[in-house]
Amino acid sequence: MDHDPLDIRSQESAREDAEDRVKLAQQIEVDDLKWLMSNKRGRRFVFRTLERAGVWRLSFNTNALSMAFNEGTRNEGLRLMAQITTHCADRYTEMLKESKE
Repeated sequence: MDHDPLDIRSQESAREDAEDRVKLAQQIEVDDLKWLMSNKRGRRFVFRTLERAGVWRLSFNTNALSMAFNEGTRNEGLRLMAQITTHCADRYTEMLKESKE
């Protein structure tokens, strides 16, 4: 089917479909995270991942390339931590308590 730039209804429908697909993908990601954090083994895995990413330590290095690499790794850890604190904050607290055991 050819694209008709004057077919506004079709364009709006396509835009709405794309928005629905994005919302569904986001909801699946949130549900996956909640599932992972609902289990003690999942929380251990997430804690180790955050620890390895260096979210609780400075990434400073006198070598700029090493520091850039460390910051990139840390940024991914911070992104994960932000998702956790947004969508399952109670499980984040539980994970921190369990990490001290």
